[in-house]
Formats: sequence, C-alpha cells, structure tokens
Amino acid sequence: MRKLTGVLLIDDDDTTNFLNQRLLDRMEVTDNIRTFINGKQAFDYLYNVSNNNYEAESSNYFRPELIFLDINMPVMDGFELLDLYERLDADFRKRIIMAVLTTSTHPQDTANSKKYNAEYLTKPLTVEKVNFLLEKHFNDQENEAE
Repeated sequence: MRKLTGVLLIDDDDTTNFLNQRLLDRMEVTDNIRTFINGKQAFDYLYNVSNNNYEAESSNYFRPELIFLDINMPVMDGFELLDLYERLDADFRKRIIMAVLTTSTHPQDTANSKKYNAEYLTKPLTVEKVNFLLEKHFNDQENEAE
C-alpha cells in the first residue's frame, strides 16, 4: 500500500499524540505527521493549507489525507473544528479522511460523527484500526482517475 501524503493527530493529551505518532511511524503510514493539542491550532493549519497560505518549500505544511481528531479538548473541541472544517473548500476536503478518535461511546457523539461523514473510532489507536481505515479508504486510490 502506498504511503499517505500526511496525517494530522489532534488531541490535547501529549502522551496520546506521542503514542499514536509512534504507531504510525512503526507502520510506515506516512513520512509527514503533525500533532496539535486543540482544534483551533489544527483548523488554522488546515485553513492555511487549503488556501495555499504557506511557503511551498516548508516541510511543516502538507495536505493531509488522514486526520485523527479527539472530541473533548480545550479552546476548540472536535465538533467545533468539524463545523469549521465543513466550510473549507470542498475540493480540498474530498481527499481527506476524518476519523474521530475518542474515549466517548456516547450515542450522540457517534451520531454527530456520522453527520460530518467522519469515521468513529474509540481509543486507543491500534494497528487493526489504522489498517481498517487504510483498507477502506486508501486501497484503490492509486487506480482512481479524477
């Protein structure tokens, strides 16, 4: 399977971000991983990338193909970020898979995730959960002609 152009990890817990990044590194999913500790930082990043508002040579900026998003965070929570994310350019969003990664099993959270067309995964992130997403969303993209 091909490597993804990039992955974002958005969680207010540094340990969770660290462990998830190590897992993705071990699986060799991508060479580009960025972590954010709240939805506002992540949205600002996505806004700039979607508007090409960054130095093209900068390796700190890339268009992610997969985003893991926690729900309960300070400053801006996951659902607030999803509300703003829906306002970004549709062409930018169409090649990004959003995966809510949370400890919550509340039915309202699962329903909200479906509303945003986001995958819903419970923590912890595992090899099986990552492989599920890769197989479901990225298996045939090499063959797609758009």
